[in-house]
Amino acid sequence: MFVRVKSTPFSPRQSVQIVASERIGDKVTQRIVRHVGIAMNDEELVKMKELAEFIKAGLEEQSAPALFRPDELARMTIEGRKKADLSPDKPLRVDLKQLREENRVVVGIHEIYGQLFDELGFDRVVGDPLRQVKTAKTIKHLVMARIANPASKRKSVIDLERDFGVKLDLSAVYRTLDYIDEQSLELIQKKAWDAARGLFAEKIDVVFYDCTTLYFESTQVLLAMMVTRQGLPLGYRLYNGATWEGHTLKDAIAHLESMAEVDRVVFVADSGLLSKDNLDLLEQSKKQYIVAARLKSQPESIKKQILDKASYQQGDKMLFKEIALPGERRLLVNYTEKRAKKDAHDRQKALVKMQKKINKSKNPESFLSNNSYRKYLKIENQQSVKIDEEKIRYAEKWDGLHGVITNVQKMPAKEAFEQYHGLWQIEESFRLTKHDLRVRPIYHWTPRRIQAHVALCFMALVCIRHLSYRVNLQYQPLSPEIIRNELVHVQQSILIHKTNGNRYGIPSKPTLHAQKIYQVMGKKLSATPFLM
Repeated sequence: MFVRVKSTPFSPRQSVQIVASERIGDKVTQRIVRHVGIAMNDEELVKMKELAEFIKAGLEEQSAPALFRPDELARMTIEGRKKADLSPDKPLRVDLKQLREENRVVVGIHEIYGQLFDELGFDRVVGDPLRQVKTAKTIKHLVMARIANPASKRKSVIDLERDFGVKLDLSAVYRTLDYIDEQSLELIQKKAWDAARGLFAEKIDVVFYDCTTLYFESTQVLLAMMVTRQGLPLGYRLYNGATWEGHTLKDAIAHLESMAEVDRVVFVADSGLLSKDNLDLLEQSKKQYIVAARLKSQPESIKKQILDKASYQQGDKMLFKEIALPGERRLLVNYTEKRAKKDAHDRQKALVKMQKKINKSKNPESFLSNNSYRKYLKIENQQSVKIDEEKIRYAEKWDGLHGVITNVQKMPAKEAFEQYHGLWQIEESFRLTKHDLRVRPIYHWTPRRIQAHVALCFMALVCIRHLSYRVNLQYQPLSPEIIRNELVHVQQSILIHKTNGNRYGIPSKPTLHAQKIYQVMGKKLSATPFLM
């Protein structure tokens, strides 16, 4: 197999295909294995060819096409549809009055995300794949259920049987979680890294890093995660909930250095990682970084330079300046009018809320625990409080200012700010993890099963982000929720003949989005009824 680019005369359109050579008699012909997409410019062409090479590598690794449907009824549905695609003109003669609906199954989630799950290598992360076939399939089903309708393991088992034609034993599901050991956890992250690395011709040179706390029942854990600039997850770690996120950086660096072909990586992180020890650690590890700066915590001499807006340079939609810090560190500060208006608006809302509270109670103790209130208040004689106008005027001087600290010497300020603003990718990943995949609440108590639960959520996140990337590149931007909704509605009714026992599959009417999602994954979505 090889990647072929076909140009259209007098048009910028370039078609990217995966092609295989086949010999028919004395002639060698070329068969299109997968149509990857249309590129309209050079940048799109580069991304499309990288994706094509990644898909081709996965196709070459497969010794035989995998059919994913352990439940017999669902398996018969897919096999019947494949046969119908081979003979679309063959008529079906049946008395409709003799047909009764036996079942209705959702096929879109398993057909698309199930195929991607295998392509990413997650079907081979638990023990010996030849001996743990059932365990691997159960994990796959649980990940599919997490994507389609995240819930407890008990609810997932019910949903899988009712909606997907997949029957699992709940006690076996819990035993399956125990097979996800330390070796499996490392392998899951390696598969995620390899999948992200395999998509791009260049080395991964920018990593977004952040942490979030997961609360459940009477305890909590800290989840640290790394993603690429495209939002593709690279790995994660779990820590005790009392761990300060800044103390997780050493593990993150070790994880990166354990991966092959990693040399120059720019860490991009929020101010949670900003400490002298962390910056020293990054520099000792010869890593470059861009970290949010706490401008108001800088020494007085630096703060005077930051507030001297007359010395700022004009940039693209912003004013900016660079301030040298000890060593080779640079403090880059920018000012935008849009951010200044937002800062002023947010402060005014807080002041109005604060004044209402002061009017109700002037007891100082009711304000001391709230940092956002305390920074604008004056406490008089430990008996009463009032808004401090001088503090407000000082706060106004900082409106619109934002800064980062970096040790990347030749990176222009504009690029450094753009890299930092890419942190929304990891924030989006945390949002997906917490809300779309509902990693909380965690209905487990033992550390091993908590780790296994988060691993299932991480595999689901990787599948979601990779499919979103492909759909955005090959079709158009669709949110993970839209993609999920489209696939959940790719369904089939299974009808049984009362007299002869024949079964017939009646696919749901496919939408344009659903057809394109299937096309992205190299699959055909047909609405033609078929004999199973």
